[in-house]
Amino acid sequence: MHTRLVLGCGSVGRRLAVDDGATSHVVTTDEHRVETLRANAVAATLGDPTDPETLASLSIDPETVVVGSDDPARNRATATLARETYPRARLFAYVGRGADDEDMAALEAVADDVVDPREVLTDFLLERVGDAGLRTRRLKRVLRELDGPLAVIAHDNPDPDAIASAIALAHIAERAGTPAEACYFGDISHQENRALVNLLEFELTELDTATADLSRFGSIALVDHSRPGVNDQLPADTSVDIVIDHHPPRAPVEARFVDLRSDVGATSTLATGYLQTLGIDPSPALATALLFGIQVDTRDFSREVSTEDFEAAAFLVERADPALLDRIESPNVSVETFEILARAIVERDVCENVVTSYVGEISNRDALAQAADRLLGLDGVKTTLVFGILDGVVYVSARARGAELDLGEALREAFGQIGSAGGHADMAGAQIPVGGLVGPEEDTDEVIREVLTDRFFETLGVGGNTAATAVYADGEYLGTLDDP
Repeated sequence: MHTRLVLGCGSVGRRLAVDDGATSHVVTTDEHRVETLRANAVAATLGDPTDPETLASLSIDPETVVVGSDDPARNRATATLARETYPRARLFAYVGRGADDEDMAALEAVADDVVDPREVLTDFLLERVGDAGLRTRRLKRVLRELDGPLAVIAHDNPDPDAIASAIALAHIAERAGTPAEACYFGDISHQENRALVNLLEFELTELDTATADLSRFGSIALVDHSRPGVNDQLPADTSVDIVIDHHPPRAPVEARFVDLRSDVGATSTLATGYLQTLGIDPSPALATALLFGIQVDTRDFSREVSTEDFEAAAFLVERADPALLDRIESPNVSVETFEILARAIVERDVCENVVTSYVGEISNRDALAQAADRLLGLDGVKTTLVFGILDGVVYVSARARGAELDLGEALREAFGQIGSAGGHADMAGAQIPVGGLVGPEEDTDEVIREVLTDRFFETLGVGGNTAATAVYADGEYLGTLDDP
């Protein structure tokens, strides 16, 4: 906790006198202000901050000195004296009301930071009437006009980015006067996602296709995806009021408010921007969730990251709970996840630098993503595809390393005609109904393995199905589990 000396207690000095991040001492000629500050446990001295004897009488070695009266002439004299008296301190000077260019020049000659209220006001207005400000105000207006409650629906089996974005939008809606619920279809099964929800004590509504009564919601919002019926279990003709997503759309998106920005790395970045523009300070739990959402979707700020992602993270990191973030990042791993990883290694098919693996029946689809990540760590491997069956659907998770391949486009080309597929350049997935692949007399496992593996290898142009110990073009091979 640093020490701050506030010289003069005008409109700026008053605001900076009380701050949880510093121990402040105030010098002012306002006797009433001194009494008020002391009553609020803030050290205050009645005296003239332009008088050398006043400053000499203080037993203080401040790290920061704030010149904060409303009189430009007094601020010039105070700043000059403060620089002489405290040469090592950081000097922050407010120019005051009605200051001219001469006042600005005099303060800039001695102070480290000078604040001109005219510039601050201009920046404030530009921030709110610029593109970001107009977009956020439009969102707030739509939220105020909606019939409640609002269902803020994340994509199926939501990841941290979708969860955090849904919670944030629901919070913004509540602040706008519209009751809202963060909702999802499917499961929250990945251990990090469960830890995120449980440790931060978020309330999310789980929707079931068979029993969900969507009629109780007056309006619908989609976050981290953009079309009803695609990566959620809503009817395809569902009327949607709000869509917020950072993935590029594959078809026209219709809603009263649409914010689709594929030049940022996470939907949580967009949600954080709304909070900042609206002046809403997120709780530690919400800030932690949004920060984790950005971190995961940008793969620790190494994938499709933008300036906006870094700026959002900088805003959130000061408000997040680092202890909870560490616990979310290091959750317990289920036995099934390890079992699926073992099956993925044993059942792998290799061709050149591409590995595919069919792991059969699963109960936790998130384990596929973890297996795809782990297989990418094998020597010489640049692309992985892991797939398994859950409730009559083949779920596919793929990962890539390097800039030569757009994995999202590759999966759309390989599986788009028999299911749904998409994602990022280095991280993508697909869902394919088993009924569209396997005939009544066919071996399900054999057909699924062959069809998906062959389609993927063919799309990548690396040849047909190859055994796990296949010889590479350069003579190297991916060894067996018994190899050192």
